[in-house]
Amino acid sequence: MYDNAVAQLVARRYKEEPLKNFSGVNLNTRLSDLNLNWRERDLPERERTKHVHRLHPYLGKFIPQLVEIFLRKYQPHLVYDPFCGCGTTLVEANVLGIDSIGTDISEFNVLLSRVKTAEYDLKLVEGELRDILRRTYNLQIKSRSEEKISKLINTENEYIKTWFAKDAQKDLLIYLHLIKDYTYQDLLKIVLSRSARSARLVTHFDLDFPKKPQTAPYFCYKHGRTCQPVNEAYKFLFRYTLDTIDRIKEFAKIRKKTSVIVKHADSREVDLPRDIDMVFTSPPYVGLIDYHKQHKYAYELLGLKNNDAREIGPAKNGQSEQARKDYIKGINDVILHTREHMAKYAIMAIVVCDKFNLYNPESVGFKSIGRVERHVNRRTGRRESAFYESILIWQKK
Repeated sequence: MYDNAVAQLVARRYKEEPLKNFSGVNLNTRLSDLNLNWRERDLPERERTKHVHRLHPYLGKFIPQLVEIFLRKYQPHLVYDPFCGCGTTLVEANVLGIDSIGTDISEFNVLLSRVKTAEYDLKLVEGELRDILRRTYNLQIKSRSEEKISKLINTENEYIKTWFAKDAQKDLLIYLHLIKDYTYQDLLKIVLSRSARSARLVTHFDLDFPKKPQTAPYFCYKHGRTCQPVNEAYKFLFRYTLDTIDRIKEFAKIRKKTSVIVKHADSREVDLPRDIDMVFTSPPYVGLIDYHKQHKYAYELLGLKNNDAREIGPAKNGQSEQARKDYIKGINDVILHTREHMAKYAIMAIVVCDKFNLYNPESVGFKSIGRVERHVNRRTGRRESAFYESILIWQKK
């Protein structure tokens, strides 16, 4: 739990020069020397969202530089993330030439992680992305007059009918119908999902968890003016297609030939090898985010299986005493299962905001060997407040 002394210490370090030479971190780097209190000028958004890290928005992810720093310090051969989310740990491990495994209960998270870490034929992938975009545009035009195509884009899905304007539905459903004709279908699904997120009938400043469709003009806090509800999706498909091509090409320049395995499973019981020598993860924070709900548009549009009943610490359960007990039991079950597959003296690094002081290494067969505190500025949307984050460093006993 953060007391005033810790807050004052972090605040003081926040005014000092933070770590910028990530490549200089090694086994001899002391945890006490890791000032990770970056300001916007120290670590601008373009670096925090480099290459494939921004193939699709994801609320609640840690920045890739955190992973890079601790992988460089502990130099594992195989790193595991039992809550892999959007695949940040897996991507950074690949860049450093480290084999990795990730597990997630969310089918969308697994899809996204696999797409980010996949190896692509760049000529083929660019050709497919541009071709499906062209065909979508042509069919959208034809749908105005050809009944056969018009029937193709009809849907009985209430979510789609409620949250998307008619023209936006057309664009998305045509693109979805065409995906089956291509090699890189998973990548196309991510482009479609990213476009759908932006094309919903929601305000520009509330893309994460909108409560109801926005069908009338509104004052936009993000842009400081009156904005109109979105009525099409093609402009987003076009924009994100070009962005995806650039990001895939950028990552291909640094991608290594490592093993990357992403498992769609419950981390409390997933099958794992027994030589994991490091875990780097950020578990869900208790009572903060419903991870399946975050990407509901993708689940509805792509027909993905919803496993939200297996989420640990979802927002819908709140932060009551019972919710906290259920949460830490779920987290401990994951850690205990993971521990069985870790090598002797293996390292577990956990990024948390443990304001309830729930994490106890001794209770799950680890010992604490360090802790790094950092001050985090929220820079997006209307989430302007700052918070504290801890990186707990444990070692298997």
